[in-house]
Amino acid sequence: MSHEMTTFVAENNKFKTETTMITFPIAKINLGLNVVEKRPDGYHNLQTVFYPVPVKDALEVVAMDEAFPSDVDCDLKVTAAPASVSASSATVPAGSPAGSAPSSFDTGDEQRNLVVRAYHVLKADYPALPRCHAHLWKGIPTQAGMGGGSSDCAYMIRLLNTMFGLNLTEQQMIDYAARLGADCAFFIKNGPCYAEGIGEQLEDITLDLSGWHIAVVRPDIPVPTKKAFARIRPHYPAKNCRDIVMQPVDTWRDELVNDFEESVFALHPEIGHVKEQLYKMGATYAAMSGSGSALFGLFRNRPDQLGQAFPNMFTFCSLL
Repeated sequence: MSHEMTTFVAENNKFKTETTMITFPIAKINLGLNVVEKRPDGYHNLQTVFYPVPVKDALEVVAMDEAFPSDVDCDLKVTAAPASVSASSATVPAGSPAGSAPSSFDTGDEQRNLVVRAYHVLKADYPALPRCHAHLWKGIPTQAGMGGGSSDCAYMIRLLNTMFGLNLTEQQMIDYAARLGADCAFFIKNGPCYAEGIGEQLEDITLDLSGWHIAVVRPDIPVPTKKAFARIRPHYPAKNCRDIVMQPVDTWRDELVNDFEESVFALHPEIGHVKEQLYKMGATYAAMSGSGSALFGLFRNRPDQLGQAFPNMFTFCSLL
């Protein structure tokens, strides 16, 4: 994978070809997640706080040569992370801390990937947008509640905007991203946000967890979102998660709730056991992210031997 960075040039309303850019989509965690009501359209209104975390994918885009024979405008190749990686491994993209990857991964139909859909959303309004080769290296675990696909989508929009000089404002990029997924818009902003609606109504908040160590564990147990929602009883919490996260982290354990935990832990008790183990290892706060199945713990000191404590699971640890 090339790490060359080349800026765009626009001449006579044509985009310069043979440009290359690489970016590193990050993940998110949910600090509290309350399902407050069911909407007439079948979706649910939520209250949650999104916080960015440095678990990363890598996304490289190369403008396709005009003569290259391709049946598609955005030719995407998705590469799964290896079964295990280390900081010294050449397969880990720059800036990705050491961790271990999930044991299985399905790239699916790459032309339905959100990266390709993001390209086409922009192409519809910018017909001169060049055809592209894209390579997505997946380091963020899938079906984990960490927003990996949404992040890839948003970072594709940001990359194309810079690479080809579309001159989109942040709000325009947010609007494009929101058309592709509920939490895609968050990854345009990429800072702590309080979210309502289906996750698309964002409000910046001044939350800083610098100095805390985050540990992420993703059991190899997929949790279909539909199943997770099926057991939810929508209700408004006694205290809004936006207010709780302004309190000391030490108080979160008793007040900051992810409503999906009750239903997901009932379906898969082993996921609940991971949360219990994180607390036994010294986490000040631990919870499931999104509708699962990843869990995270916030630690004052870096936890020892995380991989050994959770064998055959994705694990990640970093200082925030």
